[in-house]
Formats: sequence, structure tokens, C-alpha cells
Amino acid sequence: MPAAASARTQAAMGAARTVAMAALAVLVVVAGIWTSWSTAQHVIFTKGRERGEMTVTRCTDNRCEGSFTALSPGAQPRAKVWIEESVGTEKGAVLPVVVKPNSSEVVRGAGAGFFHAWIPLGGALLMAAVVVGGGLRLGRIAWGTALAGALILFGAFVTG
Repeated sequence: MPAAASARTQAAMGAARTVAMAALAVLVVVAGIWTSWSTAQHVIFTKGRERGEMTVTRCTDNRCEGSFTALSPGAQPRAKVWIEESVGTEKGAVLPVVVKPNSSEVVRGAGAGFFHAWIPLGGALLMAAVVVGGGLRLGRIAWGTALAGALILFGAFVTG
């Protein structure tokens, strides 16, 4: 095999590796955004949604139940609503929440809800940082990506 053909093959393999790593990083971040958006949309766009407070009465398996006290115009109090259980949720806790339309499911509201909604994106950014740094060899971008993910996770931890 001539040296020129070998060089072209190596260049093509390097380009294919770069494209594959970039596609993987983008896929991981898009999956994080997609997963986060199912909750985040209710926290970000609260106009016309029922907002209030949930008093946790019991937690079992992966969800907590409690009563809903309405705080926004047009919201109706409810005897029973549920939320996916998160770390630190205990009986008697009062959480600011937003009711998902046409359901009894609520998501955390206010600052804590914002950061909790974006936790999947924070984790995805941390995973993508490894791909960007190791696979693409873009150290500064990898550190920036990791920092963004860590800030989201830290914000969720701090706001409870």
C-alpha cells in the first residue's frame, strides 16, 4: 500500500472518530434537554397553570402524596396530589408546586423546582464533558461543559 493511501486512510479514520464523538456528545446533551423539558416546561411557563403548596402526608415507593393549597388565581385546592419522590422530601414538608395540566401530578415550583427540573441536563453535561475532553480533545470546552453541569447539580442541592 502506498504511503499516500495510508495517510488518507488515517485521516479518514481520524475524521470519522471526531464526527462520532461529536455526535455522541450532542446526543447525550439533547437527551438531557429532552428529559428535563418534560418537567421544566411546567416550572418555567406558569402562566395559566395552577400554582400552590403541597403538604406531604406520606411517601411510598417512588412518589409522595399530599394535599394541595391553591395560591394562584383560578387554582382549586385538592385533597390529594402526588409528586415523584426526591431526596429530602419527608412527611410534613411544605413544597411550592405547579400542577401538571389535566392531572393530579405536581412538580416542584420556584427556584428549587427550576434546578430540580434540569437535573437530567446537569448529568448529561457532565457525561458530555468526558466525551468532549477525551474523545474530541477539546479541554477548555470540556471544562466549561462540566462546570455548567456541576452548577446545575449544585443549584439543585443548595435549593433543596
